[in-house]
Amino acid sequence: MRLSNEELKKFYFGAYSFKETAGDYLQAFQYTDSQMEYFKEASDFWYDRCMASTSKTLEFVTESTKISFDYKFIWKGSEDSIESTVDGLVTKIFYVKDIKEEGSLTFDFPKGKKNVAIYLPADATLVIKNLEMDESAVPPSKSTKVLWLGDSITQGFGPLRSSQTYVSVANRLLNFDIINQGIGGYVYDKKSLVKMEGYNPEKIIVALGTNQYGAETMQDVEEYYERLMEIYGDKIPVICVTPLWRGDNPGGIPTLERFCENIKRICQKYGNVKIVDGFKLVPHLPEYFLDNLHPNALGCEVYGRNLFCEIKKLWGIKG
Repeated sequence: MRLSNEELKKFYFGAYSFKETAGDYLQAFQYTDSQMEYFKEASDFWYDRCMASTSKTLEFVTESTKISFDYKFIWKGSEDSIESTVDGLVTKIFYVKDIKEEGSLTFDFPKGKKNVAIYLPADATLVIKNLEMDESAVPPSKSTKVLWLGDSITQGFGPLRSSQTYVSVANRLLNFDIINQGIGGYVYDKKSLVKMEGYNPEKIIVALGTNQYGAETMQDVEEYYERLMEIYGDKIPVICVTPLWRGDNPGGIPTLERFCENIKRICQKYGNVKIVDGFKLVPHLPEYFLDNLHPNALGCEVYGRNLFCEIKKLWGIKG
């Protein structure tokens, strides 16, 4: 059976809104129009990435043995992948560098009922249409609505694998219904925070700071959390993940450590904000990083699993 774009939306996770592009492709967005307009005026680098397929997945509970769809790239940053998983295990990887700008992809699956997820590229903008499968499907049940805010590490640059970003690793275990507003090069910037009409996250995760740890003041961080509380209130649970260790050291580790301590100090003013120490999530070894800044696939696996444990503990999640 072939799904219309309207039918496809119910299997599409990680999106705030949709529109149809030229050629009747379906494009999904994680930001509001006003946020994207702000990025467009502020930085071409941010604007390109705010429309990427970051943490967007097609997910099905199905007995189908084959799923296919037509795709088209609108923009590419780094070349990561399009991947499928069955019950959490990766079964197919299409590397962006190896496929055409426009074409069709087919995923084959074993017989029987299963949970299928197709991870779209983290650092590219992909639109799709004409999804077909040989059996019926229902969308999987998700738990808490979580808004994830961050920079390039949260967007997914580093592992060069869409299913291996730390957000993907953690969320396979958490099963949150997420919108990922991580964006390459981003900083604590209150102007990016707006009330998203019709969207009310139950929890928020913030992982920012590594792009500005040499700042002379903490004003941007202070104003960011003030604005976050203005929009969502001071009752919504928030987790702040302080910056990870980085081996390139342009400002020196003591400078980064001091910045992290200042972030913790600011967050401690809010009773609804819990803190996760980023220095404790990924080993301080270059083997775990692509470039001594962005965790690679191994680093993201460790990061995602360690963060999962911290989130379970801080938010009292069972299982």
